Amino acid sequence: MTTPDFTTTLLVTQSPAQVFQAINQVTAWWTQHLTGNTQNLGDQFTVQFGDVHRSTQQLVEVIPNQKVVWLVTDSTLNFLKDKQEWNGTKISFEISELDDKTQIQFAHIGLLPEIECYNACSNAWGHYINGSLFKLITEGIGMPEQ
Repeated sequence: MTTPDFTTTLLVTQSPAQVFQAINQVTAWWTQHLTGNTQNLGDQFTVQFGDVHRSTQQLVEVIPNQKVVWLVTDSTLNFLKDKQEWNGTKISFEISELDDKTQIQFAHIGLLPEIECYNACSNAWGHYINGSLFKLITEGIGMPEQ
């Protein structure tokens, strides 16, 4: 089944435990401009990308080595007409074993093609997930915003 939400999938040789650990090291792959906690159910954290993007996420689902889901509780995307476009969206990482590899299914649920942020935000997620997070998992060092 396909969904209009932005999704991308990674396949790596590292274990589900290694992948889960990397996802939760948000400052190692997304941005170093982070306050709060990113490890446990109920944790909240805020990321800042200059004066362009600030958002607060709460961990609403955490299943070790299987799944992490963030709920965007507050956002300001200054390059959009609706600066709070991300509010209420969810960012999901599903981890599963596929043959002798680990699959990561990423989805930004609510990031739909018809909303203003879709092109810019899906391009950014492509960079951070397919580039930075992949590199963190496979090489031990990501490319977070500094």
